[in-house]
Amino acid sequence: MPNYDYKCEKCEHLFEVFQNMSADKLTDCPKDDCDGHVKRLLGTGGAVIFKGSGFYETDYRSASYKAGEKKAQEASAPKKETQD
Repeated sequence: MPNYDYKCEKCEHLFEVFQNMSADKLTDCPKDDCDGHVKRLLGTGGAVIFKGSGFYETDYRSASYKAGEKKAQEASAPKKETQD
């Protein structure tokens, strides 16, 4: 079942609904204080959609990037003091 994006024509509320392809389109805004008509927006299709800051930004970094990041973390870590 796909997700559909809707927008209220009165209050411009944007929302997403998970519904069957055979289900009727929504017509009313779900906000309690609004009785506006909603319009289903054109979607991006059935491809994978990444929303937000996602895992892909940091999970697949190169080995050289990871090595540089490790050095930076070690340099900024508090050093242990030795007591004699």
